[in-house]
Amino acid sequence: MSDPTIVLKINQISKQFDRNSPPALNQVSLELQEGEILGLLGPSGCGKTTLLRLIAGFETLNSGSIELSGESIATSDKSVAPEHRNIGMVFQDYALFPHLTIAQNIAFGLQKTSRKRFAPAQIQALTQESIHRVGLSGLESRYPHELSGGQQQRVALARALAPQPAIILLDEPLSNLDIQVRLRLRQEIRSILKTAGTSAIFVTHDQEEALSMCDRIAVMNQGNLEQVGTPESIYQTPTSRFVADFVTQANFIEATFRSGVWHTEIGEFEPIGTLENPDKKSQATLMIRQEDVQIKVDDRSNIIIRDRQFLGREYYYELVLKSGQKILVTCPIGEKYAIGIGVTIEIDTNRIITI
Repeated sequence: MSDPTIVLKINQISKQFDRNSPPALNQVSLELQEGEILGLLGPSGCGKTTLLRLIAGFETLNSGSIELSGESIATSDKSVAPEHRNIGMVFQDYALFPHLTIAQNIAFGLQKTSRKRFAPAQIQALTQESIHRVGLSGLESRYPHELSGGQQQRVALARALAPQPAIILLDEPLSNLDIQVRLRLRQEIRSILKTAGTSAIFVTHDQEEALSMCDRIAVMNQGNLEQVGTPESIYQTPTSRFVADFVTQANFIEATFRSGVWHTEIGEFEPIGTLENPDKKSQATLMIRQEDVQIKVDDRSNIIIRDRQFLGREYYYELVLKSGQKILVTCPIGEKYAIGIGVTIEIDTNRIITI
């Protein structure tokens, strides 16, 4: 199997807006493969939108370089103008012209694209192709205010795809939509991008959105890349406490290694699998996912159910230990326990990770 083609290469880029403030980005390096959807995931202020704006050309680098399709598009000394970069952009607020129809909005981008020149017949064909691709055939003559939020976002995606850019950047495109539309549209966007074969970078602060939509995820924190990997590797084997907490929203229990066993407030665990202790640590933090905790009623236990929430497909429990520490647990809908009762908890050792 041949190596994947790298369409975008980010080399040690840094950005600082104010010399008295910490860097918005600190020597970030990242690659985007051809046909890949790469997620930038992190909390507000972590640098993900700044990174997107640097790729698009809306901001300038302090250091480092960016290459697109093997050509340099940005260094600290020289930068290609945004309209010459062959990059499509989908914004959070759609950015559609209210006085133009769907077809006119899409055609406008083709007419004003400086990197490529399209004949009128090409513009018409590409416009119709893009409308069909996003499932809006028959609505060409409607204006943005006559469309739902989800439809408007599909128009924005069609407009970005029409000029056949090298990559598409999506800046939290679903955050303004209600939950049902968001759930449906995120799979539609993935399907559209995959069918078109377009490489994309998808910015989001929503863990579930990133896990479900992206081929790889880059988790960011305070201007740094914490971890880059597949959704499965990010979720199952986080490499830092920040990634484990932000992506999995797991429980963290302090452990002491004594007499060949990890001792914790919730029990003792043999050092097998991910709990092995090759470095002979005496202290560690154990990561336990909410869905990996099993509850059993025990009135003699010091572990008490303090809260219960019904989430439709499952129950969400908040347990409190004798020390006051909380343990969060999700259980199947058939496992309903009363608030205030004592319980014991069981955890498969193979599901615990040492952080």
